Formats: sequence, C-alpha cells, structure tokens
Amino acid sequence: MRNDNVMRTKIAGVGKGVPEKVLTNLDLEKMVDTSDEWITERTGIKERHVAAEGQVTSDMAAEAAREACRAAGVKPEELDCIVLGTVTPDMPMPATAAFVQQKIGARSIPAFDISAACAGWLFGLGVADGLIGRGNFKRVLVIGVELLSRVLDWSDRNTCVLFGDAAGAAVLVPSESEGQGILDVEMRTDGAQAVHLEIPGGGSVHPASHKTVDEKLHIVHMNGRQIFTHAVRNMSAASATVLERCGYKPEDVTTVFAHQANMRILEGVSQRTGIGLERFFINIQRYGNTSSASIPIALSEALAEGKVKQGDLLLLTALGAGVSWASALVRW
Repeated sequence: MRNDNVMRTKIAGVGKGVPEKVLTNLDLEKMVDTSDEWITERTGIKERHVAAEGQVTSDMAAEAAREACRAAGVKPEELDCIVLGTVTPDMPMPATAAFVQQKIGARSIPAFDISAACAGWLFGLGVADGLIGRGNFKRVLVIGVELLSRVLDWSDRNTCVLFGDAAGAAVLVPSESEGQGILDVEMRTDGAQAVHLEIPGGGSVHPASHKTVDEKLHIVHMNGRQIFTHAVRNMSAASATVLERCGYKPEDVTTVFAHQANMRILEGVSQRTGIGLERFFINIQRYGNTSSASIPIALSEALAEGKVKQGDLLLLTALGAGVSWASALVRW
C-alpha cells in the first residue's frame, strides 16, 4: 500500500511506435506449416507488425516517446529521466535508453534499461512512480519496446506466429489530485521458473560463438504450457492484491489492460479475477504479442478511441520472462 507521505503519480500522455509492415496469418501460411484458422483459434492473433530492414529498437522507442511527449504537453528536453523496458536492445551495451535520449533530443538525464520482458513496461511504471513519489523527478518517460522478429525461429510454428514488433511509451508526472493517478503497483519475480522462457545465448553462460548460433541459442525458447499456467495464476493474483490493498473489488474496475499475449490467457485471467471479458481492452488480433509494448499500445489506442475517461478505474497486468509479473491500479 502506498505511503501517504509519498507524492502520487499520474500518466500524462501515452504514445506508440509501430512498424508499417504487416505480417498476416495468411502470409505465415506460406512460410511455415500453419494456417490462419490454427493461429486464430489458439491465440486470437490475425496479424502482427514487423520492423523494416535497418529499423532498430530505439527507432520504434523514439517514435513512441515523441508521441507520448506530445500527448502529455511535455517537450523531450523537459524530461528528467528515461526508463526503458526491453529484452531486444539495440546492442548489449550501452542501454537502448541512451540511444532514445539522443534521438528525441533529451538532456543529459538518467536513461537506463530494465529487463522484465513482457512485464517490462509495468516494472518501469513502478520504478518511475517511486522516483516521482519521492520528489526526485517531475517528468519521467517510461518506454516498453521489443523487436522480437529478429530473435525468433521462423521455422517454429509454435513461437514465430505469436510475436510482433512495436513500442509504447508514457510520460509520468506528479498528480494534482489525491484521488487521481497510480494507486498501487505490485511487482514480483520467481527465478525458479526462468527456464520456461529465455534467450539462452549471448551472455556469460553461453557467450556468442559459431556453436551457439548453430544451436539456435540466440532465439526465443519457450515452454508455452508452463508460461500459460504462470501467466493466468500470477497476473490474477497480483491483480487481486492491488485491488485489495486499495480497498476495491473486481466489480469496481472500469477497464482491464492486460498483456496481449494470447486470447486464452486473457480469458483465463477474466475467469480468475471475476472481471468479465467485456471489460478487457483487446487488440491482440492486430499486433500479436509485442511483449513490454503491449499495455502502453493498448492504453494509447483506448484513449484515442475515447474508451477511457476521467474517473475510470484501470487495472493493468502482465507476466514475462523471469518469470516476472506485475499489476497496477490507476485512477484516470
């Protein structure tokens, strides 16, 4: 539960950065042994966006950042900090946030990456909320961005059909109203389950070599059944935690912005939390799983469509590699 002496934080503006190229299920039928019917039935995905040749992670992140700054009425040079969640950085060093800082024209402010995969943006939200809450910063940019198309095995129909490339961002500022803003954030990790979703090559365990490339250690390895189970259970539990700590019940939630990983996961979370699926904002059919970018993209689209209004109680939740998961409760 939030300390009453800590300043409350609100989301002032949201933006997205999405590649132009669209890869449909029909396109994938020509690339791998699959079908539109098979993908749609099991995932709810119809198409996803794929980065163009030469387009890198920080390009999409910078686009989302600029849009979020415009929406918030904040100039990039007025930002105090950049927090970026990704598992597909431009390069291992330096942080992708440093490249974004340069591309959007921000000052010499702290700019750093965090790695929580699909939960990355929510972890960033929690970090930024704490920084502003303590009075250290006034305007913090939080980005979730992934370029997963370059770390997939395009011959594996169980994984290559799931993911898309995109970025989402938000500018956080102090809230003028005690009742408005981020009410609570719950973040957790269970490292004992890390083996179920990983890119094993490229680090100190399996340094890059011809052998690691030949053994496909630099691509996503996922135990889908285990991740599904952990996602439904832990996203639901974290959601229940923030609701209880803030004194709310499932029926009080206006809209749920859950990580857009798989339609069956969304259905499972709906059943466990007791929040009807009609109160979930869903756009997985157009983007697929964009990992850390999915929640800010969904929030950006909901705002653009007028589906979020002042006073709404929003529940945000996600799970990713680690395994790491988070939920946040926001009064808009």
